[in-house]
Amino acid sequence: MKFNTRTIFVSAVLSAALFAGSASAQQPPKQAPSYGPELEGFDYPFPVQRFSFTAQRQKLEMAYLDVKPDHPNGRTAVLLHGKNFCSATWEPTIKDLVAAGYRVIAPDQIGFCKSSKPAAYQFTFKELAGNTHALLASLGVEKPVVIGHSTGGMLAAHYALLYPKDVSHLVLVNPVGLEDWTAKGIPPIPVDQWYARELKTNADGIRAYEKSTYYAGKWEDRYERAVDMLAGLNNGPGKEAVAWDSALIYDMIITQPVVYRFPDIAVPTLLMIGQKDTTAIAKDMAPPELRAKLGNYPELGKAAAKAIPGAKLVEFPDYGHAPQMTDPEGFDKALIAGIAAP
Repeated sequence: MKFNTRTIFVSAVLSAALFAGSASAQQPPKQAPSYGPELEGFDYPFPVQRFSFTAQRQKLEMAYLDVKPDHPNGRTAVLLHGKNFCSATWEPTIKDLVAAGYRVIAPDQIGFCKSSKPAAYQFTFKELAGNTHALLASLGVEKPVVIGHSTGGMLAAHYALLYPKDVSHLVLVNPVGLEDWTAKGIPPIPVDQWYARELKTNADGIRAYEKSTYYAGKWEDRYERAVDMLAGLNNGPGKEAVAWDSALIYDMIITQPVVYRFPDIAVPTLLMIGQKDTTAIAKDMAPPELRAKLGNYPELGKAAAKAIPGAKLVEFPDYGHAPQMTDPEGFDKALIAGIAAP
């Protein structure tokens, strides 16, 4: 039997393809991450400390980072994370603030990340702000710069309204709450419906949502760690407790708008807005004709800057919901310059 060169080449290619397919079939599928209800198993970039206190008839623990500079400038920055973030996701900004002389306090709010996941807790922005204020008092921190991103921005606004004499500067980074979604037509959403949705949280869904909303359609490998963190928390042995608190938190965000109080904010305020952000809580549950009208951050940022007395607006034309993660160096440079004035 005769074989020509072409026959030998085709046979070799087919054999290689079959071998590759067989080897691929033998590779075990990538295991989904799994962390404890307080993110046990997921390491933070700085030592984690815990603030123990009693609230709503139960003992709770608030995890936090306290990072001190080698050459202090006498000022403290408090970083408040968003709904799908933790204090650890502020890592680049923490390093740059510390390098600039700031002491940095970054807590995980109750119900989030490495902090307690109470089964029965009335989540309000007033309550979370009070917890944060108590933590800072225990550490002897006075008049910090309060910096909040996403839901943390909504919390930071409430904090400045509740404790205006205890805030030197307020920084809102793509905060949610720049519009009242219920007033605009989002239908009533029961907590049980939020809970059922949160139980379905997985890495693929997180990645797809963050790519489109946080990073304006672009993706880099360095974003995977934050996906792993959130997916593992929602896939671990305490996932029911995590999902339940998450459902209560979503209900808090929807039902406690802060936009109407912007004219009452009485501290120097810096708004830092990624212009390609389209975030709107429960947008996917809104009628189709309403969705396109929600989360217009170029308009919302300008309206907020106009409503907050003396507010300054910094716009990032090419970034989405998380400019501090998209371009840490550029964002941090603008942040430090914006809070430099005493």
